[in-house]
Amino acid sequence: MKRVATSAALAALVLAGFPASDAAAQKKPPYWASIAASKARMRTGPGRNYPATWLYQRAGLPVKVIETYPNWRKIEDPDGTTGWMQANLLTEERTAMVRGEIRTLRAAPEAGAKISWRAEPGVIGKLGECVNGWCHIDVKGRAGFIETGAIWGVDPGEGR
Repeated sequence: MKRVATSAALAALVLAGFPASDAAAQKKPPYWASIAASKARMRTGPGRNYPATWLYQRAGLPVKVIETYPNWRKIEDPDGTTGWMQANLLTEERTAMVRGEIRTLRAAPEAGAKISWRAEPGVIGKLGECVNGWCHIDVKGRAGFIETGAIWGVDPGEGR
């Protein structure tokens, strides 16, 4: 006879502190993620009973996970604000945000390469491979290479 877990039994496991995803549970902070939901609240502690301090309304925003608690992640946003967010509001898909000034996206990972696009500060794109101080970024189909120091969402020296 097969055993079938009921939704109530699964909910009890989640409430007991067993993570919904084994892969996410094995990831050790700090690591990069992004906000998956179109609306996500940051709270002062790891629970819905803690007050919300921010309401994010930008899916894809890169965040750094700095601490974990069952079903909750303490994150840092691009402005340096920290707080707690439900894990199901985050995705492991890497994104990056352009910082500082208008930046060039180049056809190859080198300073002299042809300019493919220009991106304003605050623009977010899907992060690809990072090599030798450059990362591939795709902003809604407009892709190119950008220096790692020009974006938020990568560690210093990543891809070197």
